[in-house]
Amino acid sequence: MDGVFSFLLFAVFFYLMMRLGCGSHMSHGYHKDTSSNKVEPIIDPVCHKVVEPEQGYGKLHEGELYRFCSKHCLDEFDQQPEKYIDKLNNAGAIS
Repeated sequence: MDGVFSFLLFAVFFYLMMRLGCGSHMSHGYHKDTSSNKVEPIIDPVCHKVVEPEQGYGKLHEGELYRFCSKHCLDEFDQQPEKYIDKLNNAGAIS
């Protein structure tokens, strides 16, 4: 009986620590990412708008991922991908 009491006491302590103590910030979203990795802005190759990494549409073309702000821009790219890739490469070489 003494073993069961010790186990229950440990279980309650563990639950309280995970719920309210040092582990709680991980499960409640309070953990902040302190890494200094900055994400480069992604430019839509068709309309040249900035597209957030998890927004819009994505297209994998020749091993390179391109992001688009809208379905219209994706469709334009699908018709002539080389046209927009060349423009994007030339714009990057100038600046």
